[in-house]
Amino acid sequence: MIQVYNREKRKYEIEKVAGDKYLKWCYESPLGKSLTELFIKKKLFSKLYGFYCDSKFSKRKIPDFIKEFNIDSNYFLKRETDFESFNDFFIRELKKEARPINKEDNILISPGDGRLLAYENISIDKLIQVKGIHYNLSELIADDTIARQYEGGTCLILRLCPTDYHRFHFIDKGIPLENHFINGNYYSVNPIAIEKIPKLYCQNKREWSIFKSENFGDVLHIEVGATCVGSIIQTYKPNTKVEKGAEKGYFKFGGSTTILFLKKGKVKIDEDIIEQTNKGFECKVLMGSSIGKKIIS
Repeated sequence: MIQVYNREKRKYEIEKVAGDKYLKWCYESPLGKSLTELFIKKKLFSKLYGFYCDSKFSKRKIPDFIKEFNIDSNYFLKRETDFESFNDFFIRELKKEARPINKEDNILISPGDGRLLAYENISIDKLIQVKGIHYNLSELIADDTIARQYEGGTCLILRLCPTDYHRFHFIDKGIPLENHFINGNYYSVNPIAIEKIPKLYCQNKREWSIFKSENFGDVLHIEVGATCVGSIIQTYKPNTKVEKGAEKGYFKFGGSTTILFLKKGKVKIDEDIIEQTNKGFECKVLMGSSIGKKIIS
């Protein structure tokens, strides 16, 4: 059972997990763990399922998925019947009013929908995956020089579920630099897997880039792939100025993770998010919503 904190309602909610029984079998049973290591974590498995999700045959899954997870179709840019495949539905665009963006320069917004953990005054050599499991930033991005710049800074981990809006956005106006690719595995990023696989983020396929934010300095933006995520698609143009809330890219089918690193002294994360993180709970957030404030020096 996964509990997340609803900031608006100020209460905990039980997350309804897509494929809950499958995940538990893959990461908790002896046979499932063996099969995960042999096949499920490999690119081929996710690629094959991705082919199915791109096909017209997967379209039949959409109505039941929307109903089971109570997804509000009123905000879809397309009509439910107009999606050509399950992946077409999964990477759906939303109407602008669905995700209002706080445009104030001193407000840090969430880059996407999901469940958020936030850590301040971090040690880049001992980043928290879960209690008792750590990883380091140099290994995560394979660049020690850049990693060292974020010592003592802030780390934001946004976990997206298969039911979420799966496009990710820029947290400020500024200039995004080129994208870097690191090949890896395709473990699930659900807490069931996070608690079982050491250095999971450092093992999975991932991409990273520096975003030269006008209000929050150089932000390190990382996207981590997961089981059945066929692709991480970057839709932005490097070295071209973007506005706050502009789309950066999207994940194809599967749960995924966006990780942001901000340098020391740049931002103060909202107290409720820090409090819940310290208690071990993620906070449910939407793209464009306020999650912190700029530190005025």
